[in-house]
Amino acid sequence: MDDEVLQHTKLNGIVDYIAALDTLCQLAQRNLYLFEKNYDGIGFNTEARYTTLRNFLLANPAHRLFVLTHDKYYLSTQCPRMLMLLRQFGTSMFIYQTPKNLQYISEPFSVADDAHYVRRFHFDDPRGILARHDPENARALKSRFMEMWASSHPAISSTTLGL
Repeated sequence: MDDEVLQHTKLNGIVDYIAALDTLCQLAQRNLYLFEKNYDGIGFNTEARYTTLRNFLLANPAHRLFVLTHDKYYLSTQCPRMLMLLRQFGTSMFIYQTPKNLQYISEPFSVADDAHYVRRFHFDDPRGILARHDPENARALKSRFMEMWASSHPAISSTTLGL
């Protein structure tokens, strides 16, 4: 099919990167794996991204959203829409924080299913690539994500403890 042809789109700035993340979130059909330093300033508290992620999680109870971060501060204090998703979909959405020994990793990336991905060259460099229908590289990034995930720990709970 023509829509399954390998496509790589060069990202030249933060606006391109935010749009690529929106596209990737819309492409997800089963699982979405997100890795960022802290998620600040890249659209995770916008209504549009919230709606896309909410619709993804509502579409099927088997859908999963894995969020991995070096620093949970922004997500836990400045991103109420992600927290609303976590509260509503606590069995389908997870937010983990990397341990100190993995915080040298400086290339953010996100993977939708085993086919599409967005990656940047460095946290401080908004240039990168959006790849559609690139299963080989998507699976390699997902494998890297899962290795990092296995060493990480839950960062934000879906329930509020204490008053």
